[in-house]
Amino acid sequence: MNSTKLHWFQVALRWQGSVIPAIFPRVLLCGSFAVLISLLQQSGLSLSFPLSSSIIPDVVLGLLLVFRTNTAYERFWEGRKLWGSLVNTVRNLARQIWVAVIELEPVDREQKVAILRLLVAFAIATKLHLRGEPVNSELEELMSPSRYVKLKTMNNPPLEIAFWIGDYLQQQYYRNCLNIYQMSDIQKLLDTLVNILGGCERILKTPMPLGYAIHLKQLLLIYCLFLPFVMVGDLKLWTGPIVALVSFTLFGVEEIGLEIENPFGYDGNDLPLSAICNTMRRNIEDLITLSPSVHSYIGDSKTPQVESANYQPPTLDS
Repeated sequence: MNSTKLHWFQVALRWQGSVIPAIFPRVLLCGSFAVLISLLQQSGLSLSFPLSSSIIPDVVLGLLLVFRTNTAYERFWEGRKLWGSLVNTVRNLARQIWVAVIELEPVDREQKVAILRLLVAFAIATKLHLRGEPVNSELEELMSPSRYVKLKTMNNPPLEIAFWIGDYLQQQYYRNCLNIYQMSDIQKLLDTLVNILGGCERILKTPMPLGYAIHLKQLLLIYCLFLPFVMVGDLKLWTGPIVALVSFTLFGVEEIGLEIENPFGYDGNDLPLSAICNTMRRNIEDLITLSPSVHSYIGDSKTPQVESANYQPPTLDS
């Protein structure tokens, strides 16, 4: 229990990852203005307005902030679901390629390993693409030098990697290393990867409407600057600290919404895309260490490969 309480206070007092650095100048401005108003009030200049004269009702501003935060969190959560789906799809695609694609020659194993690493490259390229970063050394060790050079010239690197994976699958189908049913299932998973890329691009390229963002900021500023005139009559010299606290609350909620509406960046509140990519890479490397037993069975039995178009799934009797 004591460790839990200590952890709670550590999080509450944490500076890194909070919005305090971003909103501190605004809070300082509003608090300083409130101190000035309270000093003028104490010097005999009447600047107090009745509480009922607030030009921006608290309820209206609260509803605007709630809508702003909820909309931003929906974008954040949708981004997290898309990346969760990306992890699962990469795992399923890697597993099916590793097991289903028949190895007729020793070089086939090397090609399969290269394609599985391209799945990791797709995830990393998607991360870089969403962050507006160029192709870098993270991808260099996951593909051949010629493909790496080619990828650096592409406008949408993840889409090019998806093309390479699809081209490999098509080649294996023509070599009768994949039957038509396996090919269809794996291609659907590849389509899912491209759909996930499109979903992330939709979040990235559909920002909060500019007019709404500007209007909310204007209302927040007007409210916080007008607040000292409402409070100074009752709070006197306490007006500055109280206005600063109210400003901290309002600007903080607005800043959180601003940070999480694009969940693909480097902010402390954004998605840990690098950690997710590292998890996928470890999963793929673990999978590569396994050897599908069906390949050994086919090789030992010397069973001729059937034509993919004529393939029939085995029945229970067989």
